[in-house]
Amino acid sequence: MATITIDGQQAECREGISALQAALEAGLDIPHYCYHPGLKVVASCRLCLMEMQLPHPKTGEMGWAPKMQPSCQTPVRDGMIIRFESDRVRENIRATMEAYLLNHPLDCPVCDQAGECYLQDYSMRFGRASSRFVDAKTVMPKKEMGPRTLLYADRCVLCSRCVRFTEEISGTAELCVVSRGARSEVDAFPGLPLDNPLQGNVVDICPVGALLDKDFLFTERVWNLKSTPSICPGCSTGCAINVDTSDGRVKRLKPRFNPGVNDWWICDDGRFGYAYVHDQRRLTQPLTRRGRDVSSPLWEEIPSLVRVRLENEATEHGSEKIAAVVSPMMSCEEAWLLVQFVRQVAPDSVLVMGHLPSEGEERRFPVGSTNGQAKFVIQAERCPNRRGVELILANAGGSVIDFAAFVERAGSGDFAAAWISGGYSGEWITKEWAKAMVKIPLIVAHDLFPSALTEAAAVILPACPFVEREGSFMNHAGRLQTFRRALTPLSGCRQDGQFLAELAGHEGLYNGRRIRELMAAGMAEFSEISDPPPKPVHQH
Repeated sequence: MATITIDGQQAECREGISALQAALEAGLDIPHYCYHPGLKVVASCRLCLMEMQLPHPKTGEMGWAPKMQPSCQTPVRDGMIIRFESDRVRENIRATMEAYLLNHPLDCPVCDQAGECYLQDYSMRFGRASSRFVDAKTVMPKKEMGPRTLLYADRCVLCSRCVRFTEEISGTAELCVVSRGARSEVDAFPGLPLDNPLQGNVVDICPVGALLDKDFLFTERVWNLKSTPSICPGCSTGCAINVDTSDGRVKRLKPRFNPGVNDWWICDDGRFGYAYVHDQRRLTQPLTRRGRDVSSPLWEEIPSLVRVRLENEATEHGSEKIAAVVSPMMSCEEAWLLVQFVRQVAPDSVLVMGHLPSEGEERRFPVGSTNGQAKFVIQAERCPNRRGVELILANAGGSVIDFAAFVERAGSGDFAAAWISGGYSGEWITKEWAKAMVKIPLIVAHDLFPSALTEAAAVILPACPFVEREGSFMNHAGRLQTFRRALTPLSGCRQDGQFLAELAGHEGLYNGRRIRELMAAGMAEFSEISDPPPKPVHQH
């Protein structure tokens, strides 16, 4: 640790970081555009200049240097004395901001970045009340950078964050700065649109309203959004995200700082993969079927109804004829409660690791990097909690099989009853699987959407997507991370953890933390949460 003095106050900071990062971590709000902790430093915006004490070249006496230094490019060292609260620094910011605003359009009322724009914030804090520029503003074009992203070039401050991202993180290098001087602008290389699997991050890191997400364009004012911390269920990486909601709907997903997992980024599959949450085909009420008769029981009736029917099958055919398919889309708490319930009604029941969706091979970024050099990885395994479910099944003991073995045994008539959990964002049951599973006389289907499985099920229980639940996922590396409920479940649905807790005999409202404490008593892996730390408040 190094001890430095910032504006007369001592602060301890990590070795090797920049003076700007040290100031941000100490709680100071230092204006900056081009600096981003995940990208290389270019020191081009000149907003973060500071004064620093240096020894006089002749006398060796310490004094304020005649030239200001870019704090983003100056590494800290023990004993360093710097200041941002001075007339010279404030005048530099004021002059720099005036230059940025010369040609900037006054379109804040229609800009998607309004409310999150640091040009707005800095203009209020450091700008002039009126412009001295009397000539006509330079008007730059609006461009389509790719299938999902627009560029409003006249808002751009040429911080080059987007260009550096495509060079250093995605490794695809579609973006560049073209022309020189006053005509400089960000553009895509001819014939190479911005269309890589991480491209949405350039919108996140743009400090102004220049780069815009077509999906979110003119959708909602950001001050109307409620942001809830969560974990992306798109793959086994376990990226930390914020779910931004308004009027009972998900409006966008944004990355949340998560060092060692996703850092500052998320992939487009996770960013735009929430449409299924509002799919009109979702199951919205519990159903029971006896022959051709279908009824809709109250949720309060479900625990006793399901318990009695499974117990009857276990008594008549033997508890080893009962199976429970535990989906890797379930949270750790939900999986544990389901296993607890099934083993209560059928002590010798067969536990099944649910279907593990996969897509090709893992993709590393920058493109072409090796595993050790990769700055971001999209896992081939398309489920968030395989590792957590595996630990729970192993701890439960008894008979545990994989999904392929379950399908084979189901087709052979080995099971009298089965609880089958899904929760996947799309169709997941193949015709062959359905043909085998419908041979099970009693099926309890717990899923998001209708399928051949629900058509054959005696009990249908609607599942909730991750934004309507709370709990934890364990990623492929064994990190246990929590997520919170962002939306109230649809009318007719009940949060999965709540009804599973009732099934397992737990009273009161479902609480993920309380369930984890019960789990940790027998499984130490669930005693330590690895939630992301908050990033410095003024870092963007």
